[in-house]
Amino acid sequence: MSQIRASRRRTVLLAAGIAAGALLLSACGEEQTGSSSGDTKFVQGTGEITKVPKSRRSAVPDLAGPSVDGKKLKLSDFKGKVIVLNVWGSWCSPCRAEAPNLAKVARDTEDQGVQFVGINTRDLDKANAKAFERNYDIDYPSFYDPSGKLILKFPKNTLSPQAIPSTLILDKDGKVAVRALKELSEKELRSALDPLIDAK
Repeated sequence: MSQIRASRRRTVLLAAGIAAGALLLSACGEEQTGSSSGDTKFVQGTGEITKVPKSRRSAVPDLAGPSVDGKKLKLSDFKGKVIVLNVWGSWCSPCRAEAPNLAKVARDTEDQGVQFVGINTRDLDKANAKAFERNYDIDYPSFYDPSGKLILKFPKNTLSPQAIPSTLILDKDGKVAVRALKELSEKELRSALDPLIDAK
């Protein structure tokens, strides 16, 4: 009986965490369902790309946790690099649309001091996240964050990743220089990234 109770308690806690993550992420858009699958719910962004002057940038939390491939991952391990932090889910059609662009730019800029890091969210089965990475040739690591706990670490009223997909670009000091609440084309991503690569 105690094992059944413990199992039920874990299920309730996980559901509560997912609900909390969903509330945060839905703050900036409407949840939509695609016609191709009842599983393709996503939180639509505003379509905004916000660029922040250097004097007004703020740091992000030092995220830490397991990666999709089961390794330990910590954002501060990439200190001194330009970091592209992308929130995604394998079930999200805009995430699938932008994935090839992210994978290509990540490979092209790896030798220029740029590190891409993902935050995989709402994928309760890690196998789906792994399949997504294989299908789109994504070589960079992603946090595995099915309940949205890492996203909840971002303070309110900051340039947090409020939609799925969202992308934050952090300067070499670990501060938010760009936030995109939309799927990114390769051109948009390079345009936002290049000035930060060139910055001294």
